[in-house]
This record gives sequence, structure tokens and C-alpha cells, in this order.
Amino acid sequence: MTEQKIQFKAEVAKLLDIVVHSFYSEKEIFLRELISNSSDACDKLRYMSLTKPDLAEDSGKYAIWIIPNKEERTLIIADNGVGMNKDDLIENLGTIAKSGSEEFINRITSDDDKDFSLIGQFGVGFYSAFMVSEKVEVLTRKAGEKQGWKWTSTGEGEFSVSEAENIGRGTRIKLFLKEEQDKFTNPTVLRQIVRTHSDHIALPIVLVQGKDEDKKEETINTASALWTRNKAEITVDQYKEFYHHVSHSFDEPWLTLHYKAEGAIEYTGLLFIPTEQPFDLFQPDRKPHLKLYVNRVFVTDDCSVMMPAYLRFVNGIVDSSDVPLNISREFLQHNPVLAKIKTGLVRRVLSELKKKSENKEEYAKFWKSFGAVVKEGIYEDFDRRDDIAELCRFHTTSKNELISLSDYVENMKEGQEAIYYLTGDDVKNLKNNPQLEGFAAKGIEVLLLTDPIDEFWPQALPAYKDKPIKSATLSSSDLSKIKTSENKEEKKEKKAAPKDDMDALILRLKDVLGSQIKDIKVSDRLTESPVCLVSADGEASLHLERLMRKHKLQTEAGSRILEINPKHTLVRYLAEKTKAVSQGKESSEDKLEFADSAMLLLDQARIIEGEQIPDPIAFAHRITKIMEKITA
Repeated sequence: MTEQKIQFKAEVAKLLDIVVHSFYSEKEIFLRELISNSSDACDKLRYMSLTKPDLAEDSGKYAIWIIPNKEERTLIIADNGVGMNKDDLIENLGTIAKSGSEEFINRITSDDDKDFSLIGQFGVGFYSAFMVSEKVEVLTRKAGEKQGWKWTSTGEGEFSVSEAENIGRGTRIKLFLKEEQDKFTNPTVLRQIVRTHSDHIALPIVLVQGKDEDKKEETINTASALWTRNKAEITVDQYKEFYHHVSHSFDEPWLTLHYKAEGAIEYTGLLFIPTEQPFDLFQPDRKPHLKLYVNRVFVTDDCSVMMPAYLRFVNGIVDSSDVPLNISREFLQHNPVLAKIKTGLVRRVLSELKKKSENKEEYAKFWKSFGAVVKEGIYEDFDRRDDIAELCRFHTTSKNELISLSDYVENMKEGQEAIYYLTGDDVKNLKNNPQLEGFAAKGIEVLLLTDPIDEFWPQALPAYKDKPIKSATLSSSDLSKIKTSENKEEKKEKKAAPKDDMDALILRLKDVLGSQIKDIKVSDRLTESPVCLVSADGEASLHLERLMRKHKLQTEAGSRILEINPKHTLVRYLAEKTKAVSQGKESSEDKLEFADSAMLLLDQARIIEGEQIPDPIAFAHRITKIMEKITA
């Protein structure tokens, strides 16, 4: 029979260019696609030979061969699967996205009886070969038939089909590589591609080098998918080694989660949470390190749609038969099946974390490494924010161990209506913050938050169990309704300056400090310190402002409310001096002393909050003047 030239169907010429240049992010994907098709062909024949043993023609041992030839710049991918005849070639290789495998499944199985695995699909995947090839030649003979066939195309509008003699059963695809793609004849490169993308194909993939007497054959895949095995058959060490393989880490997994989801969408998940924090956990381009497989064929490790950013520390694999294999990473990002798998994965991970949280000591290790990331979920995942909040643990002013929000609510004082927190850079420094003095006096526990995300998640979770979550730095924090703890040792109450004197002092301080402060108020939160700076309701905290300035999102510090303690000796002294002014008893020296005192109080409040003093030289001069007065 002479060679027959056939035009691709109308849509093929238009779509082929898209497939070659746009569908795949990496050129090496072509090998994965062709190996998948070969594995598919072997699986088909294995199934068919159960009822027609003569189709196999041999012992039933199936394999895939990769044969590079550097001199000819060619690469052959061959299998001893079911093969194709002329009609199959025209139908399957002449139409984009025409799936022989899909038709095969529909023909021999029902929805209730899909008990074998088919991973490849002729169509888009086959045409990825033209990404690296000037010409593609297919030699094939279908099982049970004697006539072989040859299919040839340069991918430019047409293909040819002709008879071929002395062809073994199966398919042999020969790629005539483009000049710049000769790296795909390098055995080292081929080994790496197979081990990365097709290591768990359940057939031996054999690399053939040399000819005749010098020919060497090497199986370059493990042909064993750990996640497909029964959990009872897998040892802890095997899980550990697989974790090292997928994560490229050297620690041990803190949590191993291996399960099979069944229902409308089926998939297997083998997930790991590390013990140690990855070095790049907080880098902006860090993505979840999950590998997506479709029936044991690696698809991508850059599929962030499967796991949200706040679980980006999770490693492992997801294997599903419901995800289309012949589709690019870009298209996977919008695949509805993956969106549903993501929902299942997140639900399962959060559920397992909740179980693990019952062991406080073990969970504390996890929280130390990944708590700051998990809290991002409160801000990012509205639907699951309450579940994530249950998992969160916090340092507090009252306890040396981490507590949950549930624990906090149970321990709230009589009259306490809100959950209070304070943000900063260090737990030890926060405990000494004057803003907490009033809370400590009332025996009120305050959450101490030191992660950058702590400035944001309370905005997304304004309340927990109907208890508002409020910053202890807000000026509206009213402690008067809260009863002092009966177990707290009573201290002798200090006498406060009279209200009229305090009103006069505030007016005078405002006159001296001017625009450096937003307002001045009498404080009920201070018991030991004379002053502190607080935020007005709705304003960013001082800690957040520092973070914003650090990242150049803000240039200057905003003005704050200065709270003063009417019971402090220094404040009472200044109030007395102010009273003397109204009686005309103040000298010019007294006026300078008052101005210096006012500025020192403000600078003291700034220092306590970790803020820089605007004029360090003036601050030093004022301190010197006070010391000189003491020693005079």
C-alpha cells in the first residue's frame, strides 16, 4: 500500500500551535506524556488479555523502553502494549483531544466497576512531542492483528499513514529532535526526567544505550507508588524516607497523614507536616510543596490551588483519577475538581491538627514552628476562620504555657466583656509594658502577640464565642467594670490628684506638647508608671506602625494619645505645680522645669513603646539638668 497523506481535521492545525507553545510550561513534559500513553497501552492490553490470552503473544511482561541516539539526534519511546491499526492512528492521532483511553473505559466498564487504572490519553498529550521535534514517526501494530502501520508528521497541517512490515506488537514513537533540544539524548537528563515525573509508573521504564553486543539496558524508575499500598504494609521508616524524597528535608515528619477519599471525587493523599521550620517559610514566593499525580503520573509540584498559603508547610502528594492529565499547570489553577480536592485536604489537615492539639507538649512544638503561618488563615480563609482560631495558641501575661482562646474565655474575670491582647516584638518586653498594669491589678489575662500577622487577624475575627477581641492599647479599654480578683493581695490605694488639678495639668501639658500628641487623658490602666501612649479606636497600633516603617510603607510615626496616671507621685507633683501657676506663684525657672518634665514624660512613653526619640540630644540635656539639680 502506498503512503496516504491526510489533512489534520480543521481544528487541529489551529490548535496544534497552541498545544506546542502554550499548553506546557516545561519542554521535558513531552516525555511524561509519551510514557503515560505507553503505560496506558500496556494497561489496556493487560485487561483485554484476561479474556483473550492470545492477544498478549508473550509472557505478559510489559515494559516501556527509552532509546536515545546522540549521533542521529533521535529519541525513541517504545512499549509492548495494545498498539494501533490504521483507523486508530487516524482517529486518535489526527484529532486534538480525541481520547482513545476514555472511549475504551466507557466501552468495557460501568461507573460502578472501574477497577483498573488508565493514566494516559491520546490527544493533546501526544502532540506535546512536537515541542521538541522536527518530525514524529510512529510505528505500531495492534494486538491480534498482523499488519503494522507507520504514521509520520512534521506537525504542519498534515500527516501520512502507510503500511509497515516486521513490526512488533505495541507502539514505537521516534522523535527527530530539534537542534536545540539535543539534550534529550543525554542519558543523565533522561534519568532525571523519569525519576522526577514518572518514577512511580507501575511498569519498568528501561533506558537502552549502545547497540548489538554493546547494548546496555537499565531500569530507571522504582515502579512502586508508596501511597497506593495499604497503610498496614508501610513502615515508619518507609514513610520517613518518602518524606525526605518529596520534601528534600532531613528532619522527621511531625505528622504523617495517609488516606483515601472516596465519593463523588476520589483521590489519595499522603501528606507530611515537618518538625523543623523550612528556611524559606516566610519568603513571599514560597508555595505549598505538594506534588500532584494523576494515576501515579506526576503532573506538577507547583499547584498552589490544592493547598492554601497558610498551610504552605505541608509536603506530600495527591493522586487522583478524576483530574485530567493532559492539561497545563495554568489550566489546573482553575480546575473545579482540584478546587474540591483542596476543600477535602484542608478539612482533613485541620481535623488532624485539632486531634494533635490535645497533646499540649507535642502541639507546642508544632506551634513554635508553624503557628505564625496558621494564624494567616484567620485573615485569609473566612469560611474556616473559626476552625483555625480553635487551633491557635498564645502566650499570656498569666501563664508560662500556651493557651487556646477557649481556655482564655473560661478564665475570664467577672465583669470582663472582651478578650484583650497586646502586640509587640518580644514576650518578655510585652509583660513589662505599662499598659498592662491596670489589667494585672484586676487579675485580667492578656494575650501577648509577637508575630507580624497578629496585627491583622483580629480584624478578621472581631469576636470569639461572642466575646469581642480588643487591643489593650486602645484608649477605650474600660477596666472599671471588672472586679479585682479576690485572691489578689490588696495594696494600699494611692491617693489621686484632685480632678480640677488634673484638668488644669492636662490643659498645660497639651499647650507644651502641642501636635506631638493627639490627646491627653487620665488613665485607669496605669498603677505604677506615670504615663503611656495608646491608640485611638480604629487606629493602627504603634507596633504595626513600626512594621510599616520598616517595610517603607509609612515614613513617619503618627501622633498618639498620652495617658497619665493621677496617682503617680510625679504626676501629682506636676499637678501641684500647675495649681501654683493659677495662684501666680510660678517663677520663670519653674516654667522651664515644667516644660522639660513634660517632654521627658513623653519621651519616656516613647522609649517604653520601642519608639525612637525625635531629639536624643535635647533628651540628654534634660536628663543632665535633672541630675545636676539632684547633686546641687
